[in-house]
Amino acid sequence: MSLNNFILEHEPLIRFCFFFGILVLMAMWELLAPRRPLTTSKASRWISNLGIVAIDTLAVRLILSAQAAGMALFVEAHGWGILNNVVLPPWMKIILGVLGLDLIIYLQHAMFHALPLFWRLHRMHHTDLDFDVTTGIRFHPLEILLSMGIKMAAVAVLGPSAVAVVLFEVLLNATSMFNHGNVRLPAQIDRVLRLFVVTPEMHRVHHSVVIKEYNSNFGFNFPWWDRLMGTYQSQPMRGHEGMTIGLSQYRDPSRLTLPWLLILPFFKSGKYPSGQRKDA
Repeated sequence: MSLNNFILEHEPLIRFCFFFGILVLMAMWELLAPRRPLTTSKASRWISNLGIVAIDTLAVRLILSAQAAGMALFVEAHGWGILNNVVLPPWMKIILGVLGLDLIIYLQHAMFHALPLFWRLHRMHHTDLDFDVTTGIRFHPLEILLSMGIKMAAVAVLGPSAVAVVLFEVLLNATSMFNHGNVRLPAQIDRVLRLFVVTPEMHRVHHSVVIKEYNSNFGFNFPWWDRLMGTYQSQPMRGHEGMTIGLSQYRDPSRLTLPWLLILPFFKSGKYPSGQRKDA
């Protein structure tokens, strides 16, 4: 059995082990060294956020049986994609595949803030009134399905191996939970770490109620795209302990439970990310 086929066959187990392991580690870190006090019920938020990820997983498995890794095998078999048509060492193709997919996710994230229809889906992620490890997995099922479709199209064009795709998806899931963690990092460590990976101190700015701040720091894995594209903001204006998390028009916790979150995209959006009034 080839490495690609082995990874594809065991992909669900690989993804679950990393997901569960990182979730537990980050939850323990948040208990031992929290960065900010929570403002709402943790139990209620966790029930909603973990319920959403369960629905997301079921939706993807039922609707998109092949997913991105399966697309990678299909693309490789047909000789499609840039990386399948250049002569490079396998390890370099894996690195380029991961970097290319990460750039696509950065651009997708920026697009979900820029276009009203996509913002309807993505704003659910920003309605969390606190910021912790489960915020990193709080995405509407329709956004997850759309994101998977974009990722599969990117795989068809880029041509990364199934190994690169699974590595990227495991990395994306792990770093999303890490950089949404309500954890305390010494400033000196954060300053160095954010040169290589998006840290909680960097990404927390993106969850501010301030429009300029939540339209910055779109990266999930690597911090370089924000710096290159001019969307990087080092710190929130009011500081990490003084900033307000969430969206200004969604402040009632009773309207942010699982049923409400699932129907949120079907309501008018109120304030659009640009700060203008939009009914899209």
